[in-house]
Amino acid sequence: MPPDRWSIFLDTFFKSSVIEKYLPSIAKGVVVTLECAVLVVITGILLGLALALVRAYRIRALNVVIVVFVDMMRALPPLVLILVVYFGLPNVGVSLPNFVVLWLVLMFVLAAFAEEIFWAGITATPKGQWEAARSTGLGFTQTLVWVVMPQAARITIPPLTNRTIAITKNTALGTVIGVPEILNQATTATSFAGNATPLMMGAVAYLILFIPVVIFGRWLETRFAWKRA
Repeated sequence: MPPDRWSIFLDTFFKSSVIEKYLPSIAKGVVVTLECAVLVVITGILLGLALALVRAYRIRALNVVIVVFVDMMRALPPLVLILVVYFGLPNVGVSLPNFVVLWLVLMFVLAAFAEEIFWAGITATPKGQWEAARSTGLGFTQTLVWVVMPQAARITIPPLTNRTIAITKNTALGTVIGVPEILNQATTATSFAGNATPLMMGAVAYLILFIPVVIFGRWLETRFAWKRA
């Protein structure tokens, strides 16, 4: 790349004065993104696990509700859900803060996928494990919690890790309802600066935030993978 073009590239994406001016706002966006991602992961996985455990009791009415909920959350794009909840609920007298809307929607989406993943793990556990545990005098709940779930959890870690990473990156969708996360701060700064440097700062922030998550997810997959002979 010729020197003049290289200078133009640096001035467009790495302008030092713009970096210095908007670094605090991007940092605030990182904090908001991190807060939302942590809340989504913890509550989404716990809710998905709870739904899978309830489904294991095979109570027909509850199972129908769970399956309908899971199918809807998995079928609808998160962006559509965010817009419907944020702009639709005020029409029926329910108004939620934009951060809460983003958290709830992504939590329910992750819970739906987590439920299916946990349920697949439960059903993949050999029937003999159930029978052996029940023959020792354990009840259904004890068998489910102490025998089946430890095996199911190990099976579910790889797909659950991938799905969790995918959902947490959707925190960027909060920009459409004004959540001051990384993308929102970056695009706002870009419009004021008239320069693409804030967008590059946002991209770098996402890399710094999510590359460790991806590495940790890969470690989890390796750590809990079934050993093959």
